[in-house]
Amino acid sequence: MRRTTLSEFQRSIRETGGYRTADECRAPKRAACGAWTTLRYTWGVARVFPNCAWMEPLGKLTSESWAELCFSSVTVPEALGMNVIVEGFQDRLKYSGPVMYLSNHMSMTETILLPPALLAMGPLSYVAKASLAHLPFLGKAAAHMGMVPISRQSPRQDLIDILRIGTERIQGGDSFLIYPQGTRMNVFSRAKYSSIGAKLAERAGCPIVPIVVDTRAQPTRKTGLFRKMLKDFGPVDTSYDIRVAAGPVIPLGKSKEMHEAAFDWMATKLEEWHLPVER
Repeated sequence: MRRTTLSEFQRSIRETGGYRTADECRAPKRAACGAWTTLRYTWGVARVFPNCAWMEPLGKLTSESWAELCFSSVTVPEALGMNVIVEGFQDRLKYSGPVMYLSNHMSMTETILLPPALLAMGPLSYVAKASLAHLPFLGKAAAHMGMVPISRQSPRQDLIDILRIGTERIQGGDSFLIYPQGTRMNVFSRAKYSSIGAKLAERAGCPIVPIVVDTRAQPTRKTGLFRKMLKDFGPVDTSYDIRVAAGPVIPLGKSKEMHEAAFDWMATKLEEWHLPVER
């Protein structure tokens, strides 16, 4: 089995608007579900965090090395016989400026998979939970790679911080990634879909590109002895593939109109994938 490279992955996205695992880059048989497969997947994907933590103080952490570390979110599933499918970035490629990316949030996987995909189209900043910034060394590494932390303790303060910092980043040339649901959810619900991304897009003066992911292959752990310590890394089901799809570039306009247009596209695409949606 040949291992896909980051340069091949990003070149495919830039040239075709997507990527699909080639037969020669995928194990011929899907790994059996179980503890060993979950451990292989979890360590293969999550090692990005300790690697970033030790590389940062040594001055070795760059956007390129970060994307390379995150790229394990592609190669590890492929080594377990799963497909990674990215599609729909053709419209994004026709727009040369920074954009606001809005994505649904299902698992830890997309937080590691989306950066190498989106970095293929330019600099990126993103929102993540502030608890990551409090881990030894990882906080500086995350900040270096464009993370904007939110506490989830004060929604008003989070909104103020995101609007201020996000506007600065976008007007400085970075695209910006937000998960409007705020936390991982199995159901994509209008009631839980925040308008903060659309408000930031209007304020910063950029269009929106909606994204949907299907990363149910590793759900959040909700039961068992390790549900608190390892809640981000539930049992892996290799019968699923990992999918990412981007929608059309939604032109700059009133935040409410952009908000609704993004939600409608995302909900429709998730329904096409037979994933639960509450409109």
